[in-house]
Amino acid sequence: MNAGFMAAIAYGILAIIGGIMGYAQAKSKISLIAGCGCGALLILSAIAPLPEQTWGLISASVVTVILLLAFVIRFMKTRKFMPAGLMLVLGVPALGVMLNQLIAAA
Repeated sequence: MNAGFMAAIAYGILAIIGGIMGYAQAKSKISLIAGCGCGALLILSAIAPLPEQTWGLISASVVTVILLLAFVIRFMKTRKFMPAGLMLVLGVPALGVMLNQLIAAA
């Protein structure tokens, strides 16, 4: 398993934890559904493909970009580091690793 897949799994786990924390603190069902759904997609994208297939990294990168856009919008509205800023700080390097692996595979 390469670094891109590991980054997708790590960011997926963080998304799931964030969704659970959002529900626990604010009773936000949207946070729970979005966090668990996106996290599951990231993890599935990382563990489902066979070796030497890039579709998993492509789908994980797309989900990560969507999450990053959502967190940029949320950070701009709230100006609070938690959780949007943290997910941005962790998501950008994760996306970088995924894109680096995609470029290396091409």
